[in-house]
Amino acid sequence: MDEIPLSGLFGALAALILLSAFFSGSETALMTLNRYRLRHLAKQGNHRAKLAEALLARPDRLIGLILLGNNFVNILASSITTVIALRLGGEGALAVATLILTLVILIFAEVAPKTTAALHPERIALPASLVYTPLLKLLLPFVRLVNLIANGVIRLLGMPPDETGRHSLSREELRTVVNEAGAMIPPRHQQMLLGILDLEKATVEDIMIPRNEIHGVDLEQSLDDIEEFLETAPYTRILVYEGDLDNVVGIIHVRRCMQEMMKERLTKDRLREIVKPPYYVPEGTPLTRLMVNFQRDRRRMGLVVDEYGDVLGLVTFADLVEEIVGEFATDPSDSISEVQPQPDGSYLVTGSASVREIVRTLRWELDTGGPKTFNGLILEYLETIPDPNTSLLLAGYPVEILQTEGNMVKLARIWPQRRRTTPDEG
Repeated sequence: MDEIPLSGLFGALAALILLSAFFSGSETALMTLNRYRLRHLAKQGNHRAKLAEALLARPDRLIGLILLGNNFVNILASSITTVIALRLGGEGALAVATLILTLVILIFAEVAPKTTAALHPERIALPASLVYTPLLKLLLPFVRLVNLIANGVIRLLGMPPDETGRHSLSREELRTVVNEAGAMIPPRHQQMLLGILDLEKATVEDIMIPRNEIHGVDLEQSLDDIEEFLETAPYTRILVYEGDLDNVVGIIHVRRCMQEMMKERLTKDRLREIVKPPYYVPEGTPLTRLMVNFQRDRRRMGLVVDEYGDVLGLVTFADLVEEIVGEFATDPSDSISEVQPQPDGSYLVTGSASVREIVRTLRWELDTGGPKTFNGLILEYLETIPDPNTSLLLAGYPVEILQTEGNMVKLARIWPQRRRTTPDEG
């Protein structure tokens, strides 16, 4: 190097620092690249994305190549710096040159390029793949030798290098991705995606119509009463039973009944002939399983039964869809009948209101792991049937009982402003 002028050495040193910055920045960019977006771009035919995806399929080779190149240029830069220091100031200048080179590499070849790459990974990673792909083919024997030794060390540590980290996202991790999507996913679609994720942790008890609210055709009634009920029924499918809900005959389509009535052929015996067999759903069935079963068996309605075969409630395909897309109703008053906002900021809540729906709609922090209805939540807390005008602090929310009916709370007032609870208040 004695024949090379100082200007040439300084030029070579600057070029090596730029190469070091390229290796450092591209390494960070490739490793922080969004793999799902990269896969999407590759499927759309982006050539650079395909190259980057192929490089990341073997991260051990990619890292080996980058480190091989980065260490080579850094060592060469150190050698050139030593020559420059000896020429300018002799051996006394080596310490100063080493310090200056360390600062230059740290700032311009490490921190700055890696920070830029972390903020804009695609801008650096995709063009870098055009360089690394042919470079890997050229230096593959050296990279394999380095990886062979490095992988042997990794295996000794009990971490097989074949595991490339392709782990699927858990439900909660996917929920975080959806929540953090921001403007990339419209709020309405975001809620639907979260609704799908919630299906796995919800069961039929969370969405079923409870037994005491099921309305259907009782064959022990007179034919006139049955026809009157069918003419005013708000549903397309009706439950048919005899005397008691535990004695279900089947499920019938109201349109089929209307056809029989128009032909004046509707009788109780005819109802028994045209009903479809009931479809039973065991209690505790997850909504994901219920959806699969409804689709497989071509069903839109099922009876929820306990381990003794007693009917607990009724679940429909519409209830299942509402868990995903949100509540919908032909009558606008239906969606607000159970939770009604008041001018003073409180809410009137019926005892039959679903705790899970209250939490999801109003964002109140109520326990959804216990009773399924607001009435059940109050009774579990008080361990007795409350009288009207009884006040309590439920999960930090002030609640006033307004009406009771029989052995249940019919209507209560709740204030959404939570108060701090003492250990005695629960």
